[in-house]
Parts: sequence; structure tokens; C-alpha cells
Amino acid sequence: MSRYGLATIRTEMITGGTVLATLHRPQRLNALSYDMWSDLARLVDLVDEDAETRVLVITGSGRGFCAGADLDFIDQLPRMRTEEFMRDQEFGAGVIAKLRHLPKPVIAAVNGPAAGGGLAIALAADVRIASPQAKFNVAFVRLGLSGCDVGVSWLLPRVVGLGHASELMLSGRLIDAAEACRIGLVNRVSEDLPADAAALAAEFAANSPFGLRLTKQVLQLNVDAPSMEAAIELENRNQVLASRTDDMAEAVAAFRERRTPRFGQDA
Repeated sequence: MSRYGLATIRTEMITGGTVLATLHRPQRLNALSYDMWSDLARLVDLVDEDAETRVLVITGSGRGFCAGADLDFIDQLPRMRTEEFMRDQEFGAGVIAKLRHLPKPVIAAVNGPAAGGGLAIALAADVRIASPQAKFNVAFVRLGLSGCDVGVSWLLPRVVGLGHASELMLSGRLIDAAEACRIGLVNRVSEDLPADAAALAAEFAANSPFGLRLTKQVLQLNVDAPSMEAAIELENRNQVLASRTDDMAEAVAAFRERRTPRFGQDA
């Protein structure tokens, strides 16, 4: 039974604190329909509100991760009014931003092609793991559009650097999992993607929810910090704040007693 009851995304709790969300339009390589965009936005809200969920893993059903925008939508673009397309464009981009700013860790388990908006979903995650069958491309520029779409021009250079991002975005070239790993687009290639994604999620979930939240928040802010001093100021304040929580007291006690910590409602 689906944990959240979404029409185009299957959801299940796979380990303590980890929800697996599977994009589920396998007959279209999980291409992004308007319903899937809406479900993705709803998924972020539900995960954020769910106290039991500490980590989100996103993968695809069948042989694809996400092929990007559904071709039925692409075919409509020349006939759409400018204002109508702008509304849809802003909605999709907003969903990617919403996913990136989810306070809980997100792992993209890329099991097949991740193109266009599918690449954006992977980039919005904190960590990317790929199967050997995974492939990646920006796609938009191959469709007569700008290569810059739904946050990719901001996200991709921060993951792989400006040089690699420029090559991928200007060419629209498809790269395989090995090259994606070489340039840092994915953390690693896995022969057992579901097991490795679940194991990594369990490592994250073993830490305190508040500590995870602050760590993700500071990482995202400090990647663009104007100086090391500005970054340190934010770190200092968050460390003091975290030291006042029950989670820290429990973590220290568990370390001393050589046991697994019990955070929040598990205490």
C-alpha cells in the first residue's frame, strides 16, 4: 500500500526513517506529465510533514529514471500562449526548487535515463547514485530550446563545475554512468542500486533529525557564502543551537553507552 497515495509516484517505507518514492509512468520512461509534477510537489510537502520520515530516496519504475517533459506537452508548446507557457514553466521550476529545499536529505537512485527535467530532479537531490544503465543529458537544447531550464543552469555547475556544465548544456550530449561518475555528477555507480541507496539512507537516518536539518541547510547556504568568515558565523550559531537539543544529549549518551541513539519519538 502506498504510504502517501499519489497517483504517479509510488511511496513506501523501506527502512526505519527512509521513504522510497518511485516515479511511476514506466510506459513513458517516467516522463513528467502535469500530474507527476503536481505529485512531486505534494510528495515534498508530505515528506516534510511526516515525522517518521527522515530521508527520501527517489528512483524510477522500469528501465528509466525520468525522461524529462512528456512529448505530448512538448508538442503543445508552439501553440501555447506565452502567458500560459510561462505559468507552467514557473510551476515546474518551483517544484525543483521545492525539492532542493526540503529540509530532509534526498538521495536520487538513478536507475536509467535521466534527461531534462529528470536530470533536474537528480540534481536537486543531495546525493546521486547511479546504476550502470543510467544515462544523463540536459536535453532542452536538443529540442530547440535553451539548455537552461528548471534550475539546471544553477544546479549543474555547482555539482560538476562550470566547464563540465558548459559542455553538457551547450551540446545536450548523452553521457553514461561511468562518465557521470568521473565528472562528479554522481557519487558512485552501483551494481545493486536499491540496496546501496537504502544503506546510504540508513546511514543518514541514524543521525539526529535536527542535526541533519541544520547540516543540509548550512551546506546549501555556505556553498554560495561570500567568504569563509560568513560561513563560519552561520556554523557557529547552528552549533550552539543544536547543542541545546535533547538530540545532542541522547547522541552523547548513546556514544558513551555504546548503543544506538533513540531520537525524538523513538526515545
